[in-house]
Amino acid sequence: MRRVDRSGIVLAALGAIAFSGKAIIVKLGFRYGADAVTLLALRMAVALPFFVGMGVWAARRAPRLTRADRWRILALGFFGYYLASFLDFAGLAYITATLERLILYLTPTLVLLIGVAFAKRRPTRLQLIALGTSYLGVLLAFGHDLDHGGSDIVLGGGLVFGSALAYAIYLYGSGEIVARIGAVRLTAYASSVASVLCIGQFLLLRPLDALALPPQVYWLSLLNGTACTVLPVLATMLAVKRIGSATAAQIGMLGPVSTIVLSLFVLGEPMGAWQVAGTLLVMAGIFVVSRQRVA
Repeated sequence: MRRVDRSGIVLAALGAIAFSGKAIIVKLGFRYGADAVTLLALRMAVALPFFVGMGVWAARRAPRLTRADRWRILALGFFGYYLASFLDFAGLAYITATLERLILYLTPTLVLLIGVAFAKRRPTRLQLIALGTSYLGVLLAFGHDLDHGGSDIVLGGGLVFGSALAYAIYLYGSGEIVARIGAVRLTAYASSVASVLCIGQFLLLRPLDALALPPQVYWLSLLNGTACTVLPVLATMLAVKRIGSATAAQIGMLGPVSTIVLSLFVLGEPMGAWQVAGTLLVMAGIFVVSRQRVA
């Protein structure tokens, strides 16, 4: 295997593992008394300077954006990075990190279903089987959480599923514009929009006294904004450039596995056979959906 291939594989694995740590850090932040709105604002406040820098670098020799492109970026930033992040953080208050990661991993299936609904694309029989397998896996993991939690599990699962749907809308809507303005530029601009919205949401909904938090929350937010937000974005982009999006997506399946390991050893969350079985089903289904094309 060539050196460039190895580096791409390492970058893809690093991105998947680093991004999966986000849920662990959020759950730890809850234990120190912070809420979803505050944690999200702190995370994006840390990440915003990096995204602005990425945007400036990507726009050096790029053509100016049209007015239509600006509106699309605003919409994509709202759905893909603000709404999806907020619903995700809110849902994590009620469900385990492992279930959260499995629900978010359904995003490719939702992109497929959006294409079926709005572009009249026809999924293959194998894709339909894979869809059923993925959702069966989530139901198994969901049942595990219900046994160890309460009725709020349904609320948390619904919020995180809404997060997956919002990000699927972003992915589906970014198909045309990303080819025109570039992946780095689009990610940087959309993420910057989301960062401003997240910080603005905190200023509207919370008093400044809400920032009187233990130092651990700020250290966790610094880690979340850098190692679990900016780093995986850059690592995944570099990996895609080296090994292609298909291979990077397959390596990204390390995400649910790393979340399980981290939630077990860092958070002490319960782990059962149904959750393991559900994880395997979801990963198998998503693997098939990601590799197949629609007619």
